[in-house]
Amino acid sequence: MGLDPVVDALPDHLGRDPEAVRRYCLELIDATEEYACAFKPNAAFFEALGPPGWAILAEVVAAARSKALVLLDAKRGDIGPTAEAYANAVFDQLGADGCTVSGYLGYDSLEPFLRRPDRLAFVLCRTSNPGAGELQDLPVGERRRPLYLEVARLARSWSERESTPRVGLVTGATWPQEIAQIREEAPGLPFLIPGVGAQGGDLDSAVAAARGGDGSGPYLLSVSRGIGGVSRGRDFAQAAAEAARGYLRGIRSAVAASQARQVTPQTSTL
Repeated sequence: MGLDPVVDALPDHLGRDPEAVRRYCLELIDATEEYACAFKPNAAFFEALGPPGWAILAEVVAAARSKALVLLDAKRGDIGPTAEAYANAVFDQLGADGCTVSGYLGYDSLEPFLRRPDRLAFVLCRTSNPGAGELQDLPVGERRRPLYLEVARLARSWSERESTPRVGLVTGATWPQEIAQIREEAPGLPFLIPGVGAQGGDLDSAVAAARGGDGSGPYLLSVSRGIGGVSRGRDFAQAAAEAARGYLRGIRSAVAASQARQVTPQTSTL
């Protein structure tokens, strides 16, 4: 469950101040906890509120973490003491279970996030935005493969370097063929998959690709506006709960359909 509190898009009765953001997020958490295995607050919308925003983000993370896992969508990436400070802020100060990160600076920029045995770092790989291919599709290396596949290969090697694998990949639902390729490259890594809902990603295709050929691939599907933005009225929390329930049914249906396709003819006739 993505928490993206765009101030101008909040339900009208809440207002347009930091308190409105706080109420919106806390009510969404309560309304959708039955259907969410994780919450993903987007740090940018809280940081944009100035000093009150950080306090609200901390409260939202604490409330969400009492219900499920919390993955901070912050896309952090830097080197040395700066990377250490980012990791400290996300994990120690806020208490998030995981964070989105950029691997563009290499392993040493991610090491402060990866050495935590009880935390996850989801590395940007093939993102859901239309312009993703400008860099992520560039052919690199001796094999001239797309950059996103090299990111997946590196992430797999980083997970093998650690005593406890804690590396994941961000793969947008708008690119199901690419998800399938990344799954082949990194069969055991968890995927964080945004882009279903408002961005137009197809749920069935994303699930089938993320599960992989043997159906064992771990993944999280993230929906933000498709749940939290369904209604701007006083019923927004109830509407969000209904939307979340619908997405959960859709995921289960997509898994069942993918499983059916994976059954061999010999098995299906028994």
